[in-house]
Amino acid sequence: LAGVLTYHVVPGRLTAKDVVSASWLTTAQGQSLRVLAKGGVVTIDGAKVIATDIETSNGIIHVIDTVVLPRKDIVDTAIDAKSFDTLVTALKAADLVDALRGAGPFTVFAPTDDAFARLPSGALDGLLKNVPALKSVLTFHVVPGRVLSTDLREGTVKVKTLQGSEITVTKGKDGTVTVNGAKVTAADVIAGN
Repeated sequence: LAGVLTYHVVPGRLTAKDVVSASWLTTAQGQSLRVLAKGGVVTIDGAKVIATDIETSNGIIHVIDTVVLPRKDIVDTAIDAKSFDTLVTALKAADLVDALRGAGPFTVFAPTDDAFARLPSGALDGLLKNVPALKSVLTFHVVPGRVLSTDLREGTVKVKTLQGSEITVTKGKDGTVTVNGAKVTAADVIAGN
């Protein structure tokens, strides 16, 4: 319960103007709340702000219309999605689960089970038996920091991965995003880290 309550608290004395000017607010619990202001409506992690700037002796209260819950980490989000079983198996084999449960933030370009199934015959088994190579492949899919598709500008950018090499991220005129030529089929799945 304490984690849920502290997820509703942002350290500092932030007015409604301060809140709206931010995209993310770090909570006392440690995760970040997403702030969206669109069409005169402000939401915090999807909860609508219904009253603002209520002054108290030790801070400011902004009223929202629902309880927001802390998000699961990247690994548990992948487990719950049910389409990343191979990725989770590979993370366990490479001893990267704890790293991706860490504070982050991370942006993961997560191959689905179908993507792993399209590897050449024997490639996945070979990687699962070669932990250094597996770690290299998996960390090549992770970028430090939180990057949403809406943060990307049209065009191409090179981004350094946790593995150390760069990937090429391209956002087309139609909004589609590719990473080293692979199409992003689902974007902006926000996890706790």
